[in-house]
Amino acid sequence: MSYNIALNFEDGVTRFISCNEGETVLDAAYRNQINLPMDCSDGVCGTCKGSCHQGEFDLGEEYIDEALSDEEAEQGKILTCQMVPSSDCVVEIPVASTMCKTGIAEVAGTVAEVNLISATAIELKITAAVDVGFLPGQYMNIRVPGTQETRAYSFSSKPGSRDLSFLIRNVPGGLMSSYLVGTAKTGAELTLTGPMGSFYLRPVARPVLMLAGGTGLAPFLSMLEHLKANGCDQPVHLIYGVTNDEDLVCVAALEAFAAELDNFSFATVVASDDSSHPRKGYVTNHMEGAPLNDGDVDVYLCGPPPMVDAVLGYFREQGIEPNSFHYEKFTPSVTAVEEKVA
Repeated sequence: MSYNIALNFEDGVTRFISCNEGETVLDAAYRNQINLPMDCSDGVCGTCKGSCHQGEFDLGEEYIDEALSDEEAEQGKILTCQMVPSSDCVVEIPVASTMCKTGIAEVAGTVAEVNLISATAIELKITAAVDVGFLPGQYMNIRVPGTQETRAYSFSSKPGSRDLSFLIRNVPGGLMSSYLVGTAKTGAELTLTGPMGSFYLRPVARPVLMLAGGTGLAPFLSMLEHLKANGCDQPVHLIYGVTNDEDLVCVAALEAFAAELDNFSFATVVASDDSSHPRKGYVTNHMEGAPLNDGDVDVYLCGPPPMVDAVLGYFREQGIEPNSFHYEKFTPSVTAVEEKVA
């Protein structure tokens, strides 16, 4: 038996390795030609210290307190030289991937479909050469064919498949948008690098509030695919805001998730005064269905910078400090990842 271990480095790069039963994460990484920090490999120096808050594992009793204290272990800190997984795990490595003689993985793919699902949104489907592992919420860099330029897009599909999908903002005159709308053909070759990002779904142990703006809906579609496949017994509520009525996309997919996931609900919001939508304004104007739970809630937010700033301001004004708060800002040409954990 083996387990999938996601090594999440501090520069946002994620590499997946296979760890055999009874094997330490450090040994598995070295077997996969990833040189994690290490001085002793005996639980003495503490150089290989990281964190794991997702998955089951055993640390044994062979390490000393100076390398890893009981308090640190209770906080989710681990020593990769002692950590023996008993399930799939996500391990946070507090150094850059380049310091471990690894980096962003490159994946070849071909265009499967390009769908202009609204005037402002494009659905891109790609068939990858291999199954692509990622954490739901992460993104890939996709090279614009014929250039050396890349654009970062969040997965909207479920992890671990060759069939990838992305929800992309249609930017008039944009390099990738122009390619997809005017040039791309089925079977065209694409180069992707990643996965990347510290914005991803953590274990669901309490109510979850998801806040999406525009094509910032993409990572939440991936998260919901993950929850549908793995189950969820906590309330999950999504508020999805756009500028104009025609910007609302993938509503049928959200309705399907609501039908399949007992604890999932969602609301859509349109900002334009000219909208005929029943809920007008911004996501912060329609928090009545949000499971804020006096702060015992995990909040995930993905949208344009003004939306992110407005939501952060809302929580400050309301005096609400969520258990955790993860957010990602994006601009039309590049995804800028920024995360705060309360």
